[in-house]
Amino acid sequence: MSLINTQVKPFTANAFHNGKFISVSDADLKGKWSVVVFYPADFTFVCPTELGDLADHYATFKSLGVEVYSVSTDTHFTHKAWHDTSDTIGKITYPMIADPTGAITRNFEVMIEEEGLALRGTFVINPEGQIKLCEIHDNGIGRDANELLRKVQAAQYVAAHPGEVCPAKWTPGAETLAPSLDLVGKI
Repeated sequence: MSLINTQVKPFTANAFHNGKFISVSDADLKGKWSVVVFYPADFTFVCPTELGDLADHYATFKSLGVEVYSVSTDTHFTHKAWHDTSDTIGKITYPMIADPTGAITRNFEVMIEEEGLALRGTFVINPEGQIKLCEIHDNGIGRDANELLRKVQAAQYVAAHPGEVCPAKWTPGAETLAPSLDLVGKI
């Protein structure tokens, strides 16, 4: 069964955010758009390239009213240690959620049980707490923040414009489609 259009399951977790340990819960995801990015582990190889890319685009996400959260099965202490020792991770200003029990990772169906690690899962969640985008990658395949931004913008556009859909490679300002009998076989 797909997670698309389902509600985020309840959770509460510790996180490292802007030099402090904070608590984050499913309630924090409501009332705004959210991006939740799961990654296998701190102090690894592809993960810092992705998280650094998100950090480089974080201001743009924020300008769209989107909060970004990264999640791994590491502890919040490990997140802090990584943040303090890596120049790439040191530029992160979004919350880094700790999921050492794997509960959140399992809720989002990205747990690799035999390893206790997450797959590369990306989730876009609307202000009502519904999952609107779910992408899960093999851990050898890195993600691109620019493409994620485009998808967030498309999700926001569709939410604000009922009856319209965004075609492939849609970008803000481009033409959308209004599905109807008249369009059948004409695209």
